[in-house]
Amino acid sequence: MREIENVIICGIGAIGAIYANKINEYDSEKLKVLVDPARLEKYTKNPKVFNGKPLNLNYILPDNKDFKADLIIIATKFDGLQDTIKNIENFVKEDTIIISLLNGIISEEIISKKYGWKHTLISYFIGHSAMREGNQITHDGKGTIVYGIKDPTKTDIEDIHIVKNYFDKVGIDYKIPDDMLHAYWLKYMLNVSSNQPSSILGLTFGQMQTNKKFMEFSKKIMQEVQAIAKAEGVKNTETMIDEALDVFYKMIPEGKTSMLQDIEAKRKTEVDMFAGTIIELGKKHNIPTPYNMVMKDMVEVIQEENQR
Repeated sequence: MREIENVIICGIGAIGAIYANKINEYDSEKLKVLVDPARLEKYTKNPKVFNGKPLNLNYILPDNKDFKADLIIIATKFDGLQDTIKNIENFVKEDTIIISLLNGIISEEIISKKYGWKHTLISYFIGHSAMREGNQITHDGKGTIVYGIKDPTKTDIEDIHIVKNYFDKVGIDYKIPDDMLHAYWLKYMLNVSSNQPSSILGLTFGQMQTNKKFMEFSKKIMQEVQAIAKAEGVKNTETMIDEALDVFYKMIPEGKTSMLQDIEAKRKTEVDMFAGTIIELGKKHNIPTPYNMVMKDMVEVIQEENQR
């Protein structure tokens, strides 16, 4: 069985920085962080600070042809995905494994259009949100990469074990569910039902958890996701809302969703990946999605105001 040595991380925001820091501490020589020239200058002059320590990383530009990756971890925002897919081209070899930690359920589909499904795993991050303020990133260490295969007839199942061996060596927490597709949609349900309304209302996890009216609203959003997941062939959808609530109530009360952090920092949000995807799938399956339609409009109103 082959082993992972050379790794590229794309994106060192709230999630990417967690794993850039972890892998950098394990083997800084074989980790590269992919950046464009503007970010290279920015990060060199003003390095990211992770939990109070400068994050000194080895950066690589897209035109470099001297490095081939065994593993590529994509942790950009959704609006940067297409550029990332193009920019990793020089570093992908025949057996490069690609993991996307983007929120949502469509990033791997987009990646596979260029690089295929043979070495593309489906995955997501679950845990306490990292907090960003300027170049400062803080995280309490509570986080797990959940990963697996969407279709064993298309993806090399050995890749699961290759990544597992690497994560064990580095000390990265992970989970490999028996039903990855169910787990994948469960995380999506959490994102759609908490990220979006929290960004509109400005609520922390604790405020959401203790607000009865909010929780009633959140469950209605979950029901839209549940209906579409069932139509998409996800198994055991009847348990998804209870499972999502169990995870949601374990989030730290003072934490903020990534979308609320984006709104507060006047960054573009991932509403297209959340409500936008649900709305399109609703049309596909003739399932009404009124809550997501309203949230998409409201988030876009806030975004437009933030850009003034």
